[in-house]
Amino acid sequence: MQSHLRSPLARACARTGLALFAGLALSSTGFAQTLAPAPTVKPATEHALAGDSLYQLGASLTDQNGRAFQLKDHLGKPMLVSMFYTSCKFVCPMLIDAMETTRQGLTVAERAQLDLLLVSFDPAHDDVKKLKSIATSRELDSSQWTLARTDSTSARKIAAALGIQFRLLSDGDYNHTTVLVLLDAEGRIVGRTKKLGGADAEFIQLVKTTLRANAIAHS
Repeated sequence: MQSHLRSPLARACARTGLALFAGLALSSTGFAQTLAPAPTVKPATEHALAGDSLYQLGASLTDQNGRAFQLKDHLGKPMLVSMFYTSCKFVCPMLIDAMETTRQGLTVAERAQLDLLLVSFDPAHDDVKKLKSIATSRELDSSQWTLARTDSTSARKIAAALGIQFRLLSDGDYNHTTVLVLLDAEGRIVGRTKKLGGADAEFIQLVKTTLRANAIAHS
């Protein structure tokens, strides 16, 4: 008889105990989730440019193949840069020759690590078709050579940053500075040469030194 009376009570206690255990289990699970939230992924940060980097200029340019780009797209590789205009008949062709002579003074491996950029300061006349014509006639490899145009305001900003002066003459030609400027991989000016018509051995050595320093920094 006692066994019969205890049986319902025992079953009730058992059900109560199971409910309590389940409640504690759910509570424990929720507590664990609170302590261990899902990890968050930090957004990638952009490369911090040096204050004196040419790549600080937010100019938008278009190359001889119609591809839009910005100066900072060349970040990571040293670069030879200058400015010209396509209808120039004398000095600008010599400027291209000077860039090619400098390039030829490097080893094949060094050439692959150097970009070359010519920016027009005559955007009113130098469209993509004219840039392409110069690149084709001079057999300039587009994997290394970039001939580019931008708006007139950006052209003046780039010129000022490079120390290049230009002035439109009454006959439509330009009086302008002829100089090759060497930038390091961060877009900072390393050196320059105004020598045309032959190799500038000292400048070529500076290019080699800059390329070597960049290779060591990324080794």
